[in-house]
Amino acid sequence: EVQLQASGGGLVQAGGSLRLSCAASGFTSDDFDDYAIGWFRQAPGKEREGIVCIRNNDGSTYCADSVKDRFTISADNAKNTVYLQMNSLKPEDTAVYYCAADRDPEIITEPGHIYYTLEHWGKGTLVTVSS
Repeated sequence: EVQLQASGGGLVQAGGSLRLSCAASGFTSDDFDDYAIGWFRQAPGKEREGIVCIRNNDGSTYCADSVKDRFTISADNAKNTVYLQMNSLKPEDTAVYYCAADRDPEIITEPGHIYYTLEHWGKGTLVTVSS
């Protein structure tokens, strides 16, 4: 069973940085590359957004336009861990961040955005950006 553990959230001032980690278990290191693993977020009182950033199962990465100049996703295959480096944080980045994984995610491409549906979810980690 795939399990995901997100960590690294906290309180940071606007303009600061945080790095979130998503530790994946339940499969071998060889299988890790076969999974798309990404980050979603849900701001207080709002519905969950679409994908923030994702490492696709072909190794490519994608980040939403709202964060692509500030956030970077990377993976350490030896540790079965995906990272989300968040720089130049803004108060509107405040949210619970969730990581999710899927061997064969549903992907819908529309002008300006790609929508992902992933099967396996971990508990979130709260990021609070103060102004």
